[in-house]
Amino acid sequence: MSSFVNGRPATAEDLTPLAFAGHAHFTAMQVRDGRVRGLDLHLARLRTASLELFGQALPDDQIRTYLRAAIQDGPPDLSLTATVYSSSGEFTAAAPDLALLVRTGPPASGPRGPLALAAFEHERFLPAIKHVGEPAKTYYLRQAVAQGFDDAAFLDRRGRLSEASIWNLAFWDGTSVVWPEADMLTGITMTILRRQLPHLGIPQRTQQITLADLPEFTGAVVMNSWTPGIAVHRIASVSIPEAPSFVQTLHEAYQAEPPVVP
Repeated sequence: MSSFVNGRPATAEDLTPLAFAGHAHFTAMQVRDGRVRGLDLHLARLRTASLELFGQALPDDQIRTYLRAAIQDGPPDLSLTATVYSSSGEFTAAAPDLALLVRTGPPASGPRGPLALAAFEHERFLPAIKHVGEPAKTYYLRQAVAQGFDDAAFLDRRGRLSEASIWNLAFWDGTSVVWPEADMLTGITMTILRRQLPHLGIPQRTQQITLADLPEFTGAVVMNSWTPGIAVHRIASVSIPEAPSFVQTLHEAYQAEPPVVP
């Protein structure tokens, strides 16, 4: 794994302030042959989150330069995480001094599945931002595994499914892709699928989904930067068909997104 800060190899001095940092945000992506799918979406995510957390944002061209430096230093296929933080530190109202930490590692495609998800009531702070201060994700993942599940799904205070620990959720009703309606992080892979599915002639819609609604669906998946779809065969005590054709459709939609060089 390699780490770069503002386009140069990171030093211990660079990384020390980040050891216990919680006021930062990031985006994660898979790089294949030096290219990234949904780069425009990653840049928009970083820009929007920076404006929300810091009141300012690094220019897109600058971020692309930093991404290229890390990608060119590694193999053509890798995992990459880009984190925006303030080098002036946390717990201060001082003007932020924004920096970008880029970490790379081996490429990933996620578990094979199908997965069983435990359901917990949990609502993320600032759910629309992919921020780093989220111990609840690992906490509920561990709770789920201790109960015999593979991972955790979240219910809001109204009982609506929103997302899973590090995943978005999607469902299949036999003809349409159904996205949960709740406050959540709108993932990059999720957004890629939503803009590519119409080109494949696949309908999609958004609706509120509770555990009681699950029997009406004929498939379910989780997705994140690793993969556009891993089958889910159970949420809480409700079994769901694996629906391999649904999973395949999502993978085809994702592959239709053209990869670009940062």
